[in-house]
Amino acid sequence: MLIANPIYDSVFKYLMEDNRVARLLLGAVIGKKIVSLEPRPQEVVITRDNPAKHSVFRMDFAARIKTAQGERLVIVEVQKAKHATDIIRFRRYLGRQYANPENTENIGLHRRGTPIISIYFLGYPLDNIDASVLKIARTYTDLTTKRVFTVKNDFIEGLTHDSYIIQTARLKNRRRTELESILAVFDPDNIHGSEHILNVDETEFPEKYRDIIRRLRKAAESEEMREIMHVEDEVFEELAAGERAAEERDRALAIIAEKDSAIAEKDSAIAEKDKALADKDQQLIRTVQNLARAGHTSAEIGEITGLNASAITEILTPSNRVCSPRATYSSKKKPKK
Repeated sequence: MLIANPIYDSVFKYLMEDNRVARLLLGAVIGKKIVSLEPRPQEVVITRDNPAKHSVFRMDFAARIKTAQGERLVIVEVQKAKHATDIIRFRRYLGRQYANPENTENIGLHRRGTPIISIYFLGYPLDNIDASVLKIARTYTDLTTKRVFTVKNDFIEGLTHDSYIIQTARLKNRRRTELESILAVFDPDNIHGSEHILNVDETEFPEKYRDIIRRLRKAAESEEMREIMHVEDEVFEELAAGERAAEERDRALAIIAEKDSAIAEKDSAIAEKDKALADKDQQLIRTVQNLARAGHTSAEIGEITGLNASAITEILTPSNRVCSPRATYSSKKKPKK
């Protein structure tokens, strides 16, 4: 069966706009039955008339899920990135959820934070982790006794959250579990002709989840959806070109900085050498002056220091000194060590 590739924002949004399909997919990921699912105000998606330039897409839902303790309202935040992007964006979106006063509920006379579940669909692989689906869960552990608590606490639940990371690039025909079979709709190995279309085997898809691929087949048959995917390609190519230009600029700046650093080091070495020579000149001047005070003649001073008579005269008459004594050593004599 040919289906539209849901890694595209427009297709993913179309998929999740079907409430039954959204409940099926998200419930399969978090491993909970979703009784009801209410979409929150959504981020603008790429369309023909609005080619928004972004590389991270997110959708938020208020979900009522079944737990061992009964039904519980949670916030499900779905973020999707087709290309590697700055993690700060994910943190910023998540921060908005924690800061949103609507994500609370009344419990008696008090209000508590609604638990948050974040789901990340990544179109690129994480380094050193080849799992197709990751669950980042929390446990309450007594560090003294190592006891693990199975109860939940509103304070802790309001400040921490579980996360699920789906690496679509790691699916690679993996169908070891029901969830991996469902996520085959994101497997890039199923690309058929162009990245816009995937070819999946309906018989390998779990029966109760087939509404997901039927919804994507409908998207694949839509000429408008195909056109919007082309727009997304253009937008992401512009983003990629911008990133490449930024990388080249950073490399050029790094080369310039390296050269500037080498020049600075060279200048510093020259300055140190000049200072050392200047110190040596001052020491030689003091030596000549001390020898003169001790009663030595210019000839004797010249014999000791290697300076010629005019240089010695200049040192001993400071007001007339215009050059360094280094330039006035006798061509036949060197300073005595």
